[in-house]
Amino acid sequence: MASTETTGPVKAAGDGQDLAGLEAGLDALETKAGPTRTPVRQVLVQKVVPPLTAVVLVVLVWQALVSFKIVDDPTKLPSPSAVWDEVTDAWLQGTLLDYIWTSVSRGLLGFLLALAIGTPLGLIVARVRFIRAAIGPILSGLQSLPSVAWVPPAVLWLGLNNSMMYAVILLGAVPSIANGLVSGVDQVPPLFLRAGRTLGATGLRHTWHIVLPAALPGYLAGLKQGWAFSWRSLMAAEIIASSPELGVGLGQLLENGRNASSMPMIFLAILLILIVGIAIDLLIFSPLERRVLRSRGLLVRS
Repeated sequence: MASTETTGPVKAAGDGQDLAGLEAGLDALETKAGPTRTPVRQVLVQKVVPPLTAVVLVVLVWQALVSFKIVDDPTKLPSPSAVWDEVTDAWLQGTLLDYIWTSVSRGLLGFLLALAIGTPLGLIVARVRFIRAAIGPILSGLQSLPSVAWVPPAVLWLGLNNSMMYAVILLGAVPSIANGLVSGVDQVPPLFLRAGRTLGATGLRHTWHIVLPAALPGYLAGLKQGWAFSWRSLMAAEIIASSPELGVGLGQLLENGRNASSMPMIFLAILLILIVGIAIDLLIFSPLERRVLRSRGLLVRS
């Protein structure tokens, strides 16, 4: 009987030591797998070389189509050198950066306005059933509506000015941001919400400290889609609406190339539009995604 009584504490002590050893091992693994500085060479190999290789291959195929006269009409497919000459001319004239800045400044400002409107709208729609039933289907319908459809009424309502551009951007981007946040809130586990209320988080504190952090992945996806809609809406507006007061953005440059039957100018505009879209994703949204994944333990190294 005495041996039985002494076995219990000994076993409990052994279990405690095993648990402590397990925790120490997990801590050691977490320490070793923690964020470390990635070598520059590895970053170049993983992040820079693949896209550069893809670009080089595209240019080689493009040049081959022209050199071997598979596409023999320069009005349909200009050579890479012709497009590069167009880039050089725009740079020497001092207009290349103006084209880019005109569109990028409009796009970013319009996106920030859409963010300021779409975020509270998404929260209200996600949390208030009556408003969700009334507005939810409308937001989904607006998201599926092509942004170019808003250009003619915006011109008639506001005239040929920057306000018209921003109106088209908002009508294209706000539904995407709001729907993304609604989707993120819908995916929040109810346990998180109950735990937040139990800890005393109510009202705005509950939304700020519990709902938004838990809905961040869906919200971020909505932001990416909102930026895509902002950029496409702006290009559509710049192509259709032209005025000396608006300046020449990338969309207007594309339209100018069409009017002048200049395929190198058209290709220049298309390439700049692609480059800006890729740059915004790499510089803003990709780091945000990595940070969110890392904070949730889903990404150890970037």
